Amino acid sequence: MPGENLTRDEARERASLVSTSSYDISLDLTTGPETFLSTTTVRFSATEGASTFIDAITKTVHSVVLNGESLDPAAVSDGVRIQLDGLKAENELTVVSDALYTNTGEGLHRFVDPVDGEVYLYSQFEVPDSRRVFAVFEQPDLKATFTFTVTAPSAWQVVSNSPTPEPVPAGEGTSTWSFEPTPILSSYVTAIVAGPYVVVRSELTSSDGRVIPLGVFSRASLSQYMDADYVFEKTRQGFEFYEAAFDYPYPFAKYDQLFVPEFNAGAMENAGAITFTEAYVFRSKVTDAQRERRVVTILHELAHMWFGDLVTMKWWNDLWLNESFAEYASTLATAEATEWKGAWATFASTEKSWAYRQDQLPSTHPIVATINDLDDVQVNFDGITYAKGASVLKQLVAWVGQDQFLAGVSHYFKKHQFGNTELADLLLELEHTSGRDLSEWSSLWLETAGVNTLRPVIETDSDGVITSFVVEQTAVEAYPTIRPHRLAIGFYNLHEGALIRNHRVELDVAGPTTSVDELIGLTRPDLVLLNDDDLAYAKIRLDDQSLATAIAHLAAIEDGLARSIVWGSVWDATRDAETKPRDFVRLALGNVATEDESTTLRTALNQLVQTANTYVAPAFQEETLATAADELWALARNATPGSDEQFQFVKFFAAAARTDETLAHVRGLLDGSVVLDGLTIDTDLTWDLLTALVAAGRAGESDIDAALAADNTASGAQSAASARASIPTAEAKAAAWASLVDSDSASNLIVRATTVGFQRASDDALLQPYIAKYFEVVKTLWETRTYQIAATLITGLYPAGLASEELRDATVAWLATDPEPAALRRLVVENLAGVERALAAQARDAE
Repeated sequence: MPGENLTRDEARERASLVSTSSYDISLDLTTGPETFLSTTTVRFSATEGASTFIDAITKTVHSVVLNGESLDPAAVSDGVRIQLDGLKAENELTVVSDALYTNTGEGLHRFVDPVDGEVYLYSQFEVPDSRRVFAVFEQPDLKATFTFTVTAPSAWQVVSNSPTPEPVPAGEGTSTWSFEPTPILSSYVTAIVAGPYVVVRSELTSSDGRVIPLGVFSRASLSQYMDADYVFEKTRQGFEFYEAAFDYPYPFAKYDQLFVPEFNAGAMENAGAITFTEAYVFRSKVTDAQRERRVVTILHELAHMWFGDLVTMKWWNDLWLNESFAEYASTLATAEATEWKGAWATFASTEKSWAYRQDQLPSTHPIVATINDLDDVQVNFDGITYAKGASVLKQLVAWVGQDQFLAGVSHYFKKHQFGNTELADLLLELEHTSGRDLSEWSSLWLETAGVNTLRPVIETDSDGVITSFVVEQTAVEAYPTIRPHRLAIGFYNLHEGALIRNHRVELDVAGPTTSVDELIGLTRPDLVLLNDDDLAYAKIRLDDQSLATAIAHLAAIEDGLARSIVWGSVWDATRDAETKPRDFVRLALGNVATEDESTTLRTALNQLVQTANTYVAPAFQEETLATAADELWALARNATPGSDEQFQFVKFFAAAARTDETLAHVRGLLDGSVVLDGLTIDTDLTWDLLTALVAAGRAGESDIDAALAADNTASGAQSAASARASIPTAEAKAAAWASLVDSDSASNLIVRATTVGFQRASDDALLQPYIAKYFEVVKTLWETRTYQIAATLITGLYPAGLASEELRDATVAWLATDPEPAALRRLVVENLAGVERALAAQARDAE
């Protein structure tokens, strides 16, 4: 992997020498299961006499022809780059090579469906992986047109960025698809998807009157579960919303959405050919949170067609702007254009929680990050780039006004269409439409790291009347910036069993302290909520009286967004070792019963289980987990039959079950001797229940084999891998470790599933030996695996569940002796931060 890096200086120098015009790319996908034939002809201008290189990760380079002259592949290619010397003002380069299929979700991924043996391919090029498929100047500011020609089995669907042409027979059951040139694009948003996908087609009319063909694709063995009509409905709603909001019609000729196997992320914004994880094809019951997330993802990728594909960053330091804009715009569209009106509560409980967590890691960075090379950008697909950036954009919109913000964005699209930009280009347009100087805002919010904490300091007289109300703002020593915040303060009082807001003020908070004089003279309420309506990006603290009210009555708050903010506040205080973890457990168990925001519920239950397992002092963990499991079982039994709440309570109950009694309930649900009205034990829930029994030593290999025989699918194989790795024996842990460390044959999602099972161990002795083993192999894994696999292993094999001083000390010792590479160190530093936070929380809980 290190030899595949590209520095910003190299990219900047290459862009000063080269300007790309067009690529003609011919791919023959009929040459066998390991490689495919790739022929690339690229036309580009250059500084005459200059030397540079083109990127091409290949198995074999057959020929390199530059301006009619054949070059010796052995002399100019090292399997990663091809050296180009003596360039002319106008150049034509043709490279013929064998390229490798992958099973890592990078480049051209090849998957064989265990159900029917059919082969499916899809490309994933962001960040630097189009070079795994064709020779390319792999950097976002060297845009060009791309003309793809693909030879594949005649029975296949073949999809790219341009509309799919009629195939021409090529003999022996194969055909050739010759696509029209794309508009000007960066290489990372080009795409090839091929295989016997089942397609459902529709169309819509764009705001400029064009008919836009639509397609939804899925594997044949999953197609019965593909609810294409619903996907089309959300797509139409998104088109209508964005075309009106951006005052710019959809910029491409068609819009295909392809649900592909073994996808690493949620989705990818290939121009006109979006790829999605198959987790969004619901073969079993899923939570409403998952259904809503799919809608947000659909609209996130659609937003990228304008912000990212039509107008693209010059270099990866502005990746945040692509992702933050899409995250903000998709939440806005979800809330205003679809039935998911609570999307901002979801944003608060997931995206902002992610941002706060990331922003408190030692590896935090300014939103506008320093990206020196590709390794830097790979590890920067994080909570700062996505969630903090989107939160800060939301705050900016509140400051400049939504209409002014969208008008500036529209001007930006029209001015820079099909070009490359930097942050300053967008800020210029927003300054023109809002009339505000954004330089200070950019400096304070985009160019500094860290999250501020806001807390109320309240004084009252003997009658409870407020005599002083101050908002105190602090920052950590490492990132001491004190920032301006636009926020609301809500007063909530109990009335007939409900916690109702009866007063609200909105103000600007700046400096270490801000006096809120308009609240003086009011009676102190039962609960004071800073950042009500979630306008600001800051951690919020509750005063002691408000915290007591929240623990007892959080469920009585009628507004879902307000509940989400309170949940988040207490969770932050727990992670910061200010609130005792067992107090958070009490809050969760006392208030989840009536939480009707699905994502907020899922988040709270995740936090409950994490707290009981990791943050509660070790002496109390077993008791706390037993209590949590008992309470979750009672909640599941009392929930509305068939409801989302019932479903979630059962899933998290299974995850927490440890005692003989609770495991008997799990077994009963699985074998049918225990029945909850409205609950169907479908395929995926079967795996959840079985894995809970396996992890507790109440089921084993034969049970896993039987479940896999009944569910011989890709998803079943992943569940089986996770279950096997969770078997609570030293032999099973050793086998899981060996399957990942001693072999590199497992596909990306099998690797991920195995690490999840490996981490599942209620007996610390099972993971104890892997402290030393981890540090023996971590650098080798980084050097020998692709980024996606290496990152999964470095995070997933770290025995974080131990949360011990021994693990902390071993990690500190390794970091002291291994200063390079920086991207690897960052992943290990983040692992260490989780252990240190758990130890601090445990100490607080033990007080």
